[in-house]
Amino acid sequence: MSSQDHAASAHPDEPHFVSRSGWLRAAVLGANDGIVSTASLLVGIAAASSDRPAILLAGLAGMTAGALSMAAGEYVSVSSQSDIERADIERERVALRDDPETELAELAEIYEERGLSKDTAMLVAKELTEHDALGAHVRDELGLSEIHTANPVQAALASAAAFAAGAALPVAGAILAPQNLIIPVVFVATLLALTVLGAIGARAGGAPATRPILRILFWSAIAMAATALIGKIFGVSVG
Repeated sequence: MSSQDHAASAHPDEPHFVSRSGWLRAAVLGANDGIVSTASLLVGIAAASSDRPAILLAGLAGMTAGALSMAAGEYVSVSSQSDIERADIERERVALRDDPETELAELAEIYEERGLSKDTAMLVAKELTEHDALGAHVRDELGLSEIHTANPVQAALASAAAFAAGAALPVAGAILAPQNLIIPVVFVATLLALTVLGAIGARAGGAPATRPILRILFWSAIAMAATALIGKIFGVSVG
């Protein structure tokens, strides 16, 4: 267990996994998309054509485009979140400068709503304000912390790397499979990879694994079956 995990928990033997939620969400989403979308693309192309170079080219193109798209999407999305957070923090900074008494009363009211008596809530609000007024308002009024603060670069890199790693699995399956077995090999390899990914993600997040694994296997099988059907239909039509 890392020192970061210890820091996130008041009980070293009971770590809180929320500290991993930012990068874990981006990494799992990226890997899952990489596996499913690339496998579906490969299965669809393989159903339409038996040309191995064309199948592999489509897989590599899908992997590259998908990784870049995930990175761009995550960066823009998380940057927007980060902009909103910074704007809210700046508003709090101005409010503390221009109307500190009202801000103190707001902070005390928050603590009172959480169960403290009125006098105790005001005492806590005063002491925290003297220690770090902005930090107290950012944490307790806005609900932001170092754990939850948006990090666009981290999210973008995690998503791109995870997508590429995930996409590499079905591509490898297509490369290694015999010509007439590309579809079943990619199909099985994809389901196995998703099972492992689901188990790793659940373990890293401290959550049960069975339900999310079954859910992603079900929808991934549908996605690959749908693209295979489309590839077969258009392959026959073109041929």
